[in-house]
Amino acid sequence: MRILHLDAGREMRGGQWQALRLMCGLRERGHDGMLLAHAESPLFKQGHLQGLEVGELSLRTVARESRVADVTHAHDARSHAIAALAGRKPVIVSRRVAFPVHRNPLSRWKYGRAAHYIAVSEFVRNALLEGGIAPSGVTVVYDGVPTQPLSSGGEIMVLESDDPGKGTALAVQAAKLAGFPARLSRNLAKDLERAAVFVYITSSEGLGSAALLAMAAGVPVIASKVGGLPEIIEHERTGLLTLNQPEPIAAAISRLMQDRDLARSLGLRARAVAQEKFSVSRMVAGTLGVYEACS
Repeated sequence: MRILHLDAGREMRGGQWQALRLMCGLRERGHDGMLLAHAESPLFKQGHLQGLEVGELSLRTVARESRVADVTHAHDARSHAIAALAGRKPVIVSRRVAFPVHRNPLSRWKYGRAAHYIAVSEFVRNALLEGGIAPSGVTVVYDGVPTQPLSSGGEIMVLESDDPGKGTALAVQAAKLAGFPARLSRNLAKDLERAAVFVYITSSEGLGSAALLAMAAGVPVIASKVGGLPEIIEHERTGLLTLNQPEPIAAAISRLMQDRDLARSLGLRARAVAQEKFSVSRMVAGTLGVYEACS
């Protein structure tokens, strides 16, 4: 099977890492593929480093390459629009965001062009259903993360992000209130080895692949009780869920920094869940099942 992957992102965020892991996993299973992305994007460069077939994303290249592909897979909203305009069917669309689907005529046309949607969580699936997508047209495939080296660090790790919805400033404020410095990370996979706790605060979240990466490293996660995060973190068993307020976040940080036995047990249980339920191989298999059903 030949799959044409589209991604218009200009940063290497969770969705881009998932697209890259998916393409590499499909190649290992013997499936052909091509990535179309912006030439200056980190994903484009990572694709080259991984030896993938990579090209420049445009209406023309999508129209040309989709003619020889069995499936076109749009990994973000902008590439969804491009695929709707130029892509040959079937078009599969990944939906990662938690906000509602618009119901204006242009949005209805765009969403009606996809053969199937892959939602990263039940929360996102429900948002699609509320937006008018038929239940038969949506499949939940959770993100997959590789197993990380087991962390033995002592730092409070916070994802550095320019997105105001990600709550970086609130997490740093809460750590300070708890009496601890926070380390900001733009390379979470590398920095997790130094983490004692990962604090992931956000106002909206489709799933939370950064939280999954921390779980895979055995790092206990303190996360906002929003969106798809409660689907991956069981409160008091594989992590702690919190309100988006400084005091409860600070209380959770203090608790885990002072009770290291609790932190260790949460982290190890979370790591086991990540390996069992949120592996890259499981994500690849679930996505491939959607392709096969639609092609």
